[in-house]
Amino acid sequence: MKDKIRFAMLGCGRIAAAHFKALSENGDRCEVTAVCDSDIERAKEASAATGARAYSSYDEMLKDGGFDAVIITTPSGLHPEQGIKAAKAGCHVVTEKPMGLSLESVDELIHTCDRENKHLFVVKQNRLCQSMQLLKHAIDLNRFGRIYFSQVNVFWTRPQDYYDAAKWRGTWEFDGGAFMNQASHYIDLMYWLVGEVDYVEAITGTLARKIETEDTGAAILRFRNGAIGSINVTMLAYNKNFEGSVTILGEKGSVKIGGKSLNNVEHWEFADYNDDDKIIIDSNYNLLNQNISQHGAYYKNVLDVLEGKSKEPVTDGRSGRKAMELILAINKSAREGSKIPLPLEK
Repeated sequence: MKDKIRFAMLGCGRIAAAHFKALSENGDRCEVTAVCDSDIERAKEASAATGARAYSSYDEMLKDGGFDAVIITTPSGLHPEQGIKAAKAGCHVVTEKPMGLSLESVDELIHTCDRENKHLFVVKQNRLCQSMQLLKHAIDLNRFGRIYFSQVNVFWTRPQDYYDAAKWRGTWEFDGGAFMNQASHYIDLMYWLVGEVDYVEAITGTLARKIETEDTGAAILRFRNGAIGSINVTMLAYNKNFEGSVTILGEKGSVKIGGKSLNNVEHWEFADYNDDDKIIIDSNYNLLNQNISQHGAYYKNVLDVLEGKSKEPVTDGRSGRKAMELILAINKSAREGSKIPLPLEK
């Protein structure tokens, strides 16, 4: 029997549970052999759940080794430095979004992984939602014809106690803001679906939360293919998450994937029929049967790449960098009150 791929987990906080669940779903192909968190009690809880060795020192965990890849789920500003350490220690890198908060730091991470001949995976599991796969397929088949307009809405709630629960949340150094942290998956989807952005104009504000970064904002995009897009984000929706949606409007089709988290096809209409339409009709436009978290499917791809069964990660470092660069352009536009062209100058 072929040896399992061994993973170490760095950061055992809120999102780590989704990763542990996904790895257990692929338990015939992988295992968790080490976990690390600056809070040793949290690391010990993860150890009890996985059977892995527990550490509070990342350097000590890397020195002991015994794993093929490091999963990084720490505050966003730490991802590049920690990923570089993993690659230099001979490990592949799986990093949560965003992969960093500056182009210089993520470029160093990408280039280090290149030099060390290690894979760099950026977790963008929403690309694997059934709704997004069907929408991407429609675009690839040119069912929309020319795309005129695209829109992303992220109307969620993050109360003050969410930010107060961890000092890094809502900071420029480690969090990056509502666009960078909460909305980055949706912004990645817009780039993935519609293509390269020519320029962006944005307004952001900190309207209610006591944090450094924005809690609300809007951006207008001009794509290189001529399409116009808008990205609307707030963490101030009353009481609970209200909407997480992607809309594409073209000359021969209109689609909106909405719900609280891309789990409901609110509109699906094209000039010409395709068998994908039957999937939508048969599900009564409701794709709640899909796993809202697609981490399990994401790790199947990671394992396929590490085992040599697939050459292409769902999202590698260079692809993950695109969404981050767009968000940095949004922040720069809001800060300077000007139109910002892409790519950004370093």
